[in-house]
Amino acid sequence: MLDRSRSNGAIAPVMLVAALLVAPTEATAQRFPSQDIYLVNGNPPGSGADVIVRFYAEKLKILAGRTVIVSNKPGAGNIIATEFVARSKPDGHTIYLHTGSAMAAAMHLYKKPPVDAGREMQVVAPINRQAYMLVVDSSRPWKTVAELTAHLRQKGDRATYAIDANSGSVMAALYKHHENLSAVEVSYRQAADCLNDLASGTLDFASLNPQFVLARATEGRLRVLGVASRMRLQSQPEFPSMAEQGVPMDLIGWFAAFVPMATPRPIIDQLNAWFNTITLMEDTKRFLNQSGGDQWTGTPEEGQARLLQDIKAWGEYIRLAKIPQLG
Repeated sequence: MLDRSRSNGAIAPVMLVAALLVAPTEATAQRFPSQDIYLVNGNPPGSGADVIVRFYAEKLKILAGRTVIVSNKPGAGNIIATEFVARSKPDGHTIYLHTGSAMAAAMHLYKKPPVDAGREMQVVAPINRQAYMLVVDSSRPWKTVAELTAHLRQKGDRATYAIDANSGSVMAALYKHHENLSAVEVSYRQAADCLNDLASGTLDFASLNPQFVLARATEGRLRVLGVASRMRLQSQPEFPSMAEQGVPMDLIGWFAAFVPMATPRPIIDQLNAWFNTITLMEDTKRFLNQSGGDQWTGTPEEGQARLLQDIKAWGEYIRLAKIPQLG
């Protein structure tokens, strides 16, 4: 027969120890936020990413009831900011607003990345998704990807195209690989630098960032033939995806809020609720749509799954696009 008095005596100390271990975490979560919140940005003030961070900072301070400070830490391809947040105290007061796809790419762009993003960073909430765009000068005759492909096949390795970043290089590489094209890549420091070469016919097409493309498409200078996302963007439904035109790809740039992996779950859940609330606001939708982004709300698990998916995918992207690793 079980001696209940002895059993209870043995269990009680174990339960007490467990309660003591859990109590600080729960108490911390209940007090959160207990101080100013820092939104870390790996880009300089005035950049496109900085505008997004400051927009969210203004909204977050109202919901959190605390001062929200934007901390710019540019340099080393965002590695400085990423490492700073990964090593910060995991209490929810230091939040990284960054591009998840760029964080995933860094795992392969650097020979020895200082942060293992999949293990050390936790997605709090996704914010938006954007897609690079395949464009031609508006004076050129091609209206579809198929028409451009036919032209590029005829021109062979005399065809050239512009890119302004790694994502543009990957988009073009996926296109070339699927269609067995031999067009030559020309890298430009800024997207604007390639406009004259597109207009003159020196370049046949370009793979460029959506913020730049949308402004020039509105001006009538560029024609969008396809976007790199698997489906059309809700913010720009008039632009067909590459996939629906027979060139499969799902290459998106997505912004999210990140915290160190050890951050207590109650704090992650509170931050997730706040960021999802902000993202679903009507003025946030208009703000994100202006730069070619779709609202994207979700759970921490959904965001983390996309991060891990992209970390795996970017290894192949970098190999295919022949992007050199950094030291």
